[in-house]
Amino acid sequence: MQRSTLPFKRFLLRHVDHFIHYFRDLNRYQRVFDIGPERSSFVPFKVNLRDRYDIHPTPGGEYVLCFGKSMRDYDTFIDAMEGLPIPGAIVRPDFDSFRRHGSRFTRNPDSLPSNLCCLDDDGSEASEIRILRGARVLVLSILRQSLVASGISTCLNAMMMGKCVIGSEGPGMTDVFTNGEILSFPSEDPVALAQVIQRAWKDDELRARVAAAGHEYALRAGTQVDLYSRIIDQVVAWRLGRPGTTLAPVPHA
Repeated sequence: MQRSTLPFKRFLLRHVDHFIHYFRDLNRYQRVFDIGPERSSFVPFKVNLRDRYDIHPTPGGEYVLCFGKSMRDYDTFIDAMEGLPIPGAIVRPDFDSFRRHGSRFTRNPDSLPSNLCCLDDDGSEASEIRILRGARVLVLSILRQSLVASGISTCLNAMMMGKCVIGSEGPGMTDVFTNGEILSFPSEDPVALAQVIQRAWKDDELRARVAAAGHEYALRAGTQVDLYSRIIDQVVAWRLGRPGTTLAPVPHA
C-alpha cells in the first residue's frame, strides 16, 4: 500500500518549500521522497525525559539492553548476544506494536538465548527510566532501510542517564553523533555488533569515555523549549537565505 501511494506522496511533497529534519544523511530519504539538501535543514533533537524528570547519570548497570519500537532490528541483537558471556535484556515482545512501527523480531520468544532476559514495560516514562537505569550499555539496532532518525529519542534519554550507546550506522546515528558520543556497527551485522558489545562491556575506560561524550551532547541538546528555539532559528535562517547556518552543531548551554 505504501509503495502504491508513493507517487502521490512525492507529488504533494514537491509543493513544500522547506523541510526540517533530525538527521543529516538524506541519501535514502532523497531516493524515496525526492527531498534533498537544497530543501532541507538539520536541527538536533532534544532529550524527552529532561522536561519532566530530574535525570542524573547512573553509568553502572547489569545488562546490555536493546530497547524501543521504531524500525528496531531485534533479530540482529539476539544473534549477536547468542554465545556471548554477557547478560542481555529486551522488553517483553509486543508483536503488534513491532509490526506497526516496522521493527523486526522473528525469533521465538520461548527459545531466546539463555543470557537474554525479558523485562516488563508498561509503556510509561517511569518504566523507560527504570529499564534504562538498569543497563550498562544500550544497543540501538536499527534496520538498514530506515530513512530517518529512528531511535534518536531513546538514544538521547540514555545519554542523559550516562549510558554508553551502541548504534547502527545510518541516519540519526553516525551522521549526527560524530565526536565519539556513540560506538557504531554496520546495520544488520550481528558479528560486528557482538564484537562492539564485547569491547564496550569489558573496557571500562572506553565505556566511560563514550558515556561522558554522550552525556555532554545530551546536556547541550536541552529540552523541548530548546528544540523549538532551534527550529525557529532555522526557519528564520532559511527565509533570510542563509542555508549555511542550518548545519550548526548543538549549541553549548
